[in-house]
Amino acid sequence: MSRRGVARYWEALTGQRLSRAGLLLVGSLLLLALFGPLLVTDPHAFVAAPLLAPSAEFWLGTNGAGQDVFAQLVVGARPTILVGLATGFLTILTGALIGGTAGFIGGWIDDVLSLLTNVFLVIPGLPLMIIIATWLPAGPLTLMAVMVFTGWAWTARIVRAQTLTLSQRDFVQAAIVSGESRFRIIVAEILPNMTSLLVSSFIGSSVYAIGALVGLEFIGLGDSSTVTWGTNLFWASNDLALLTGAWWTFVPTGLGIALIAFGLTLLNFGMDEITNPRLRSERIWRQQLRHSQLSAGLTPVERTHE
Repeated sequence: MSRRGVARYWEALTGQRLSRAGLLLVGSLLLLALFGPLLVTDPHAFVAAPLLAPSAEFWLGTNGAGQDVFAQLVVGARPTILVGLATGFLTILTGALIGGTAGFIGGWIDDVLSLLTNVFLVIPGLPLMIIIATWLPAGPLTLMAVMVFTGWAWTARIVRAQTLTLSQRDFVQAAIVSGESRFRIIVAEILPNMTSLLVSSFIGSSVYAIGALVGLEFIGLGDSSTVTWGTNLFWASNDLALLTGAWWTFVPTGLGIALIAFGLTLLNFGMDEITNPRLRSERIWRQQLRHSQLSAGLTPVERTHE
C-alpha cells in the first residue's frame, strides 16, 4: 500500500469520535497485554486466603485458589488478545488467498475451491470447532489453528466475488500481458484493491476469534494450566463463583472481553467510510463545506430534521 493510501486510512480512522475512541481503547488494551505482565506478581502464586473480596492490598480480590485476580486479569490479556488478533489475520489471509485464486484462475480450480468453500459454509462452525479441539492437544495455539481451519470460508466467498470483477480491469489485463505470474497478480494487483474490505473483515474475524477462544476455554477445551481470560472464567465457574457471590472473579474478565470487542467494533465505523463510497463522499462534502464557511468567516450550523 502506498504512503498516500496509509494516510487516507489513518485520516478515516481518526476523522470521527467513535473510531478515535476505538483506537484509544484497543491501543490501551494492547499496551496492557504487551507490558502489563511485567508489572504484576506471578498469577500462579498463592498469595492469600481463597475468595477474598477486593481490597487495597488485592485490588480485585483472590480466586478460589487464593491467587491474585488482578494479576491473572493482566497476564491473561496477552494470550487472549494476541491469539485473537493473530487468528483474525490468518483467517483473512487464508480466505483471501483461496478466494483470490478461485476467482482469478477459474476453470476446474475455481470449481474445486468453490465446492470446498461451500462445504465449510454449510457446516456449523462451533460444533466443528468443539469436535476438532477435543481431539487435539489443549492450548491457545491449537485453538487458533482450529478457528482458522473453520473460519476462512466467508472471506473466501467475498474475495472470490470481488476478484471476478477486478480481474476484468485494465491494470490486471496489463499485468497479464506483461507476463507477471498468477500468484503475483493476485497478491500485488488484486488483493491490495480490496484493502478496506479485508481490514473490515479482519476486525470482524478478530472479534469472533476472541469470543470463540474464550468460549472454548470456558467449556474446558483449553489448557487450564495457562492463564488466559477464558481459563479465568473456567476456574470461576468451577469455584461456583456465581452462586457464592464472588463476582470479582469473573466480572473484570468479562468486562475486558467486552471492551476489546467494543473497541474493535468502533474501528469498523472508520472503515465504513472507506468501504462505503456514499459515506466517504458525505464526509468529504461536510469537510469542504465547513472549510468554506470558516474561510468566509461564517459559523457552520448543522440542521437536524424530525
